Amino acid sequence: MSSFDTDSPPPPHRRPWTLFERGLKAIGLSGRALVIAAPAIWLTVFFLVPLLVVFGISLSVKQFGRPPYTPLLTTDEGTVQLTLHLSNYLRLFTDNLYVAAYLSSIKIAFISTVIALLIGYPMAYAIARAPDRWRNILLMLVILPFWTSFLLRVYALTGFMRGNGVINNFLGLFGIPPVVMMQTDFAVYVGIVYTYLPFMILPLYTNLVKLDGALLEASADLGARPVRTFLSITLPLSMPGIIAGSMLVFIPAIGEFVIPSLLGGPSTLMIGRVLWDEFFANTNWPRAAAVAIAMLVVVVIPIMLLQKAQDAVQDNERNT
Repeated sequence: MSSFDTDSPPPPHRRPWTLFERGLKAIGLSGRALVIAAPAIWLTVFFLVPLLVVFGISLSVKQFGRPPYTPLLTTDEGTVQLTLHLSNYLRLFTDNLYVAAYLSSIKIAFISTVIALLIGYPMAYAIARAPDRWRNILLMLVILPFWTSFLLRVYALTGFMRGNGVINNFLGLFGIPPVVMMQTDFAVYVGIVYTYLPFMILPLYTNLVKLDGALLEASADLGARPVRTFLSITLPLSMPGIIAGSMLVFIPAIGEFVIPSLLGGPSTLMIGRVLWDEFFANTNWPRAAAVAIAMLVVVVIPIMLLQKAQDAVQDNERNT
């Protein structure tokens, strides 16, 4: 009998796994479905279920009691009644506070993403073109801030930017008067860019390190200047990394709460602070839930647009 005979019984070490595969086929499951099932169950339990709970609370109204919102289902003499209130969502579009908070959050997150891209792209390019012996060291320096608490890093920035901080003390050595940085939008931009810059650098590095150097050499041989080579070859091929890094910076920045609270002033209006005030200061859980659901929608729209752009770029690369 040949060793490749398919009718021969499996080796002893393969028999338990073969029985397991046959059991999966008997109940209509495949190995691929079993692998997908684990993250699907995780997302359902820890994301979809809490999301549905928050959405349900957003359709109720505030009441003084425990819980501090009216139930959606009520029973009266054997009759079950479902009551849904859309007043919280209507308030978001009619109250200037919420409209201004959403627009300000989008503006701050967008500008911070652009600044992070302008700073992170040269750094990622330099790391990708660095010698192999230096590459891991440079990547470690990029990841090094993650080894420190996020809150401590933001607090450290206050020590640099306050009136008697490191920066103003250094400027005082040259007779320059103190510069007001704390409690301003500038401090918020610095905090967001400093905090989320590694999320921009790492996807860009992953994309740029795979760039074929022969394309750059061919462009130089054809007489293209470095700027022309960058605009026609490097930049288009790095678009997937730009889109991925922009998503990783823009999405968490739009709902940031800690940075504007510690570094921003009263005029720094972001939806994360509004959500905190509605939930804890005003004890208006339904309104806070509506703000959270609306913020999720605001975040999902740019995700879909950026994902569509990334898919278009990848399709173009495959066609070429």
